[in-house]
Amino acid sequence: MLLRDEVVGTGAMILACVARIVETSFFSASWRGLAGGSKLLCMSGTNPIPLMADLRALATRGLADTLGIEVVELSPSRVVATMPVNQHTLQPFGILHGGASLALAETVASLGATANVDREEFLAMGLELNANHLRAKSDGVVTATATPIHIGRTTHVWDIRIADESGRLVCVSRCTLAIRPRG
Repeated sequence: MLLRDEVVGTGAMILACVARIVETSFFSASWRGLAGGSKLLCMSGTNPIPLMADLRALATRGLADTLGIEVVELSPSRVVATMPVNQHTLQPFGILHGGASLALAETVASLGATANVDREEFLAMGLELNANHLRAKSDGVVTATATPIHIGRTTHVWDIRIADESGRLVCVSRCTLAIRPRG
C-alpha cells in the first residue's frame, strides 16, 4: 500500500505487487520480462514512484478535482480516496448527492483498473456502475475503498465501499470497467 507522504519501503512493495500481477496476468510473455521493469505498469523497476504520481495526477483532473477527491492510497490491489461533503457534493436537501458518491466510486475503480494494465497499450473505461446509498451524510469527509473482484483480460470488476469518519457505510458500489486497446 502506498500511503500519502510515505516513500520509505514502497518500492519493494510495489515491485512485489507487479511481480504477482505479471505472473498471473493475461498479458503476452513477449514483454513480461522486459529489462528495467514491467511494461504492465509502465514503470521502471528501480523507480516505481512516478507511476503512482502519474495516476494521482489523473485523479485530480476534471470532475474529481471539482469534487475535491484526494487519493490517499494507490496500488494494483487497493485504492483509497477521500471526498469532502460540502457545497460541491451536496444535493439541494443538504445531504451527500448520490451522483457525487458515484463519481468517487468510479474514480477509485478506474484508478485501480488503470494500475493493472499497460497504460501505453490499454485504456480502462467505465462500463457499468451501480450503488446502494445506505446512510445520509451532511458534512465531513467520506472515504472510498476499492478492491478488485475480477481482473480479466477485457473487463475488471471492482467493489467500492464508501464510509464516514466513524467507518459506517454510506454507500456500497460495484463498477465494471472495459479494458480496451488504445487507438
